[in-house]
Amino acid sequence: SATVGARIACLSSYFRFLIRMNIATANPCDALERPKTVQSVARGLSADEVRRLLAVVPDTVAGRRDRALLLVFVLTGRRRTEVIGLSAGDISVEGETAFYSYRGKGGKRGRRELPRPAYEALRATLDDAGFSLAEMDPAASLWQASAGPRGITSGTFYARFRRYLHAAGLAPSGLHLLRHPAAKLRRDAGASIEAVSSFLDHS
Repeated sequence: SATVGARIACLSSYFRFLIRMNIATANPCDALERPKTVQSVARGLSADEVRRLLAVVPDTVAGRRDRALLLVFVLTGRRRTEVIGLSAGDISVEGETAFYSYRGKGGKRGRRELPRPAYEALRATLDDAGFSLAEMDPAASLWQASAGPRGITSGTFYARFRRYLHAAGLAPSGLHLLRHPAAKLRRDAGASIEAVSSFLDHS
């Protein structure tokens, strides 16, 4: 219903323009009954569903890599290409706090704190691959464990993510779904909508 309403609105605007230009004399959309839209339920996984998802990830080299990826997605709210494309040079540690740098949608650049659970999972997968951040080539992928020097590809991780969703009894979806719990968790912790919007780089 929302899509139908949006399409009718576009056509109506077009005919209003034609009337202003003296090309048309009437707007046929005026005779249409607009569909009633139903507010959709917010998408995304709850905290319990995130726990279920993580619980089905195996404790193997590939599984620990995937767990690190999932935690980075959920705790940072970054998009698929931003997370898969992270390299060793994007991570820095100051005292007890880790940070990650990224290039986001529209060329936006940012630097944010990498939450401790995600950082610890990242260190575990690097250990599996025989690397340490301090000694890695800055351009090297963080996701090489069980995947080779180029790291896991976006398509491969997407397929594995879908299998994890199925194993956890969750509905199939894309990786963008993981941006939603990142926002919901922050709202639940008391962050304002403005703060969450900034966190997700929404304009």
